[in-house]
Amino acid sequence: MKSPNGIFAEQPPGMAPASPKRLARIAGIFYLVVGITGGFSEGFVDPSLYVAGDAAATSANVVANEGLMRFAVIAHLTDAVFFLLTAVTLYLLLKHVGKHAARLMVVAVILAAGIISISAVFTFVAMQVAADSSYETAFGPLGSSALVLLLLEIKHFTVLAAQVFFGLWLAPLGYLAYKSRLFPKALGIILILATASYLVDVVVAFLLPGLAEQIHVYLGIVPAIAEIWMVLYLLIVGVRSPRPTDRTPAVEAAPVPVSS
Repeated sequence: MKSPNGIFAEQPPGMAPASPKRLARIAGIFYLVVGITGGFSEGFVDPSLYVAGDAAATSANVVANEGLMRFAVIAHLTDAVFFLLTAVTLYLLLKHVGKHAARLMVVAVILAAGIISISAVFTFVAMQVAADSSYETAFGPLGSSALVLLLLEIKHFTVLAAQVFFGLWLAPLGYLAYKSRLFPKALGIILILATASYLVDVVVAFLLPGLAEQIHVYLGIVPAIAEIWMVLYLLIVGVRSPRPTDRTPAVEAAPVPVSS
């Protein structure tokens, strides 16, 4: 049986966790795994294989890098699992600050993790279509390549849709970080600003794709700063030690009159 004093033990409402620094560092490790796996699959594999509008080049890339695509699928699924673990750990760390905001944070991550997992299926099926000659026999070389491109385009825009929730989870996280006094207030503010950057990026990508190509890099600056700062703070510092002014003085119970 687990000790009732363990770091994952349920705390009374409004009470901070028993080992906040340790809990924060666990969240930091989970968040780092999210960054590594997500960066590998979405930042390296996807751009190197998917060539927008060029079915033949995309299909050739997939055939030549089947092993890399398999790793990308596993990376996507690992990303989804550790993203959820990160949110749950941060929920345990910060729910005493605001339970509704903490729940909203987890809900956004659940939705994002589900979409990421579905996007991995499209990557896997695209790989199968490119590698299996029966699809080329049925649809012809051009049709088979077009199908591979279509599947990867669905995957690409599915991840883009998930970015809505990548952004929305940062707003309650920023609010909780700001209110908790466990993190620098500037970190809480920039996490909230990162939400706006993510959402603007998605809206522009769907409404004005030409403009999106020009400003996508700039819109990614604030989220990159916010999330890297959060990961490093969790790993290196954990959380701030409470200052004497942050502690609420204990309230003495009023004496109970004894009836004669």
